[in-house]
Amino acid sequence: MSRNSAQSPAEGTDARPVEQAPAEPSLSHGLKQRHLSMIALGGVIGAGLFVGSGTAIAAAGPSIILAYAISGALVMLVMRMLGEMSAAYPASGSFSVHAERGIGPWAGFTAGWSFWFLLCVAVGLEGIGAAGIVHGWVPGVPEWAWVALFMLLFTITNLSAVKNFGEFEFWFAALKVGAIVLFLVIGILAMLGVLPDVGAPGMSNLTGHGGFMPNGTEGLIVGLLASVFAYGGLETVTIAAAESEHPVQGVAKAVRTAMWRIALFYVGSMAVVVVLLPWTAKEIPTKGPYVATLDYLGVPAAGQIMNVVILVALLSAMNANIYGASRMAASLVARGMGPKAIGKVTNGVPRVAVLLSAVFGFVCVLLSYWRPDDIFAWLLNTIGAIILVVWFFIAVSQLVLRRKLEREAPEKLVVKMWAYPYLTIIALVGMVAVFVLMAREHDTRVQLYFSGGLAIILAAVGYARQKLAEKK
Repeated sequence: MSRNSAQSPAEGTDARPVEQAPAEPSLSHGLKQRHLSMIALGGVIGAGLFVGSGTAIAAAGPSIILAYAISGALVMLVMRMLGEMSAAYPASGSFSVHAERGIGPWAGFTAGWSFWFLLCVAVGLEGIGAAGIVHGWVPGVPEWAWVALFMLLFTITNLSAVKNFGEFEFWFAALKVGAIVLFLVIGILAMLGVLPDVGAPGMSNLTGHGGFMPNGTEGLIVGLLASVFAYGGLETVTIAAAESEHPVQGVAKAVRTAMWRIALFYVGSMAVVVVLLPWTAKEIPTKGPYVATLDYLGVPAAGQIMNVVILVALLSAMNANIYGASRMAASLVARGMGPKAIGKVTNGVPRVAVLLSAVFGFVCVLLSYWRPDDIFAWLLNTIGAIILVVWFFIAVSQLVLRRKLEREAPEKLVVKMWAYPYLTIIALVGMVAVFVLMAREHDTRVQLYFSGGLAIILAAVGYARQKLAEKK
């Protein structure tokens, strides 16, 4: 680790003073406010919402509304904390930089490389999902060829100027947002009994079929765990903010709109589904809740329409994750936390980091074909709880940095965490509760062990590097 990433002598073993900025790569500022706003808006809408929520509904029943509301409240607190720190100090390393400031270089190392690993594996998963959809339309072309095409497209996009990434994400997000808004409008009209041949269901599907919580607290817990991980992706906007025209104003605006986005897109759409359809409907977990609802309402070609939307969501996530991974890697290297060759910046773009992130993602795709039962399964389990680890670092960093900002640079508190420090502590307790709940369920327990193992290994390496740097 370079001296740039070690603490200053004045601080001893404490985290660096709030005004002593960690090194950051010299990136361009090509993202416009409209790019940043739509990245923030679309970042919350992923394939997990369109497809994965079906299994959660089957487990929790109508109480899925409560599950998404609880996990959504936790995510809003995390984003508010991250927004406070990112508005004060915009950085392409985002929460990794904040963890370094607030806790120490080992924490920045752990949070940053954990997130990079998560994004790279996610790129592979999204490529596999997108290829499966297109292969269904064009069965003559093998799935690996579609994955290769998508990887090539988004690698080229991210190797060029950042504004090209911004344009892709702007239109991807616009399509996703448009689809969700249209679904909500149609759903609300159906709930009111305005649509032809569809009677207003009232509260029958919420109170019937076993009641609001048909599978008790166990079902609610399964739905809660599924909903927590559906919110991943919001963090990318704070990474992108560092390359926008007005980083402070941009990230502040994005974070302030997080509440209604989550309430509208997630909680609102889940409410529409379970009000219109019995939660016991077999089509919900098999077809997905959105397709099942549109089929019930008699929307022509509902399945194909949603396949297009899901494809857009997957491609958007691939693009955003290659971007986020490359910027995180470049930031880590600039702070002396990785091989210098990875951090080379050309015309404002960390091209080596882009290539590394894309190649790692493609290797994950190959592993899914070569070793689906061991190595690829291990990768999936390893990333299962990483986002919770990242959130934990965000909360602890904010708890420390808020005091330093109030003491040393109060003018930088453009966005403030609500009811500090009480809501921060409540969020930390909530994260610990999710960890405990994961340990109770067999499938999530395995993910917790693997993800925890990765985090512990990275923390040990980061701490050893920190101590080595302090001795120099």
